[in-house]
Amino acid sequence: MKVITKKSHKTLRLLFQAFFVMMGAVITAYGLESVLIPNNVSDGGVTGLSIVGSKVFGLPLGVLIAILNIPFIFLGYKQVGRRFAALSVVGIVSLSASTSLMHHIPIIVQDDTLLITVVGGIIIGVGIGIALRNGGALDGIDMLAVLLSRKLPFGTSDLILLLNIFVFIVVSTVFGLTGAIMSAIAYFIASKVISIMEIGFSGSKTYKIVTDQPELMIEEIHGRLGRRATYQVVQESFTKEEFIEITCNIYHLEDSKMKEIIRDIDKHAFVTVYEVVEIKRGNFGRSQAR
Repeated sequence: MKVITKKSHKTLRLLFQAFFVMMGAVITAYGLESVLIPNNVSDGGVTGLSIVGSKVFGLPLGVLIAILNIPFIFLGYKQVGRRFAALSVVGIVSLSASTSLMHHIPIIVQDDTLLITVVGGIIIGVGIGIALRNGGALDGIDMLAVLLSRKLPFGTSDLILLLNIFVFIVVSTVFGLTGAIMSAIAYFIASKVISIMEIGFSGSKTYKIVTDQPELMIEEIHGRLGRRATYQVVQESFTKEEFIEITCNIYHLEDSKMKEIIRDIDKHAFVTVYEVVEIKRGNFGRSQAR
């Protein structure tokens, strides 16, 4: 009965996350169709390339978003896990469908460069932030940056910037230099909104975990997340009681899965989370997650 209850709880949590990922996708689609696209302003990443492709070839935007994100969904499955990939499928399919359904909705901002970039950036930032906060993604270029950062001597945030510079160069060929600049500003505003929601996708976090089950916690972090961890013995200053403190660095995209592991192993664990500015890679790297 306890196993069934635990399984039901996980299923309910997954459905809850999927609902909010869908809601984030709908909000993002609304920002695209009611503000950005009618004013010849694009988004960054795969969505931005899809918007350009839709303008050039006359193909439905929703279809292009779905098709171009397929390889990145597979990448997310291999690098982050099945749950993240499944929630990302929900998000990307919802975004594709929503852009198709909202294609003829009224334009809420027009003929005002400042308002177009600010309002559009805020709306899509909120939508993407909601999706990321609940364990899914609406764009695959961030997953590509995470993978490339392990192969190249650049940080994830640097690679996201470089990849999006390429996107906005492509945008400039269709929307002109002004449209590309407005697109870049809107993307910048969206990324800041996401950061405010504490779901950045271009950095890392350090988790420090004090738990009564350190061996199992380390095993699960390694097995389910593919991350190595360190630990040390710490002493409580008043009682002098000794504990094991686990330290593990992860990417923001893995944040939801790390929280899930901690909840499953020890929901009473004492957890401290730090934003990481930079990581210098040595031999102590990532192993393959199952």
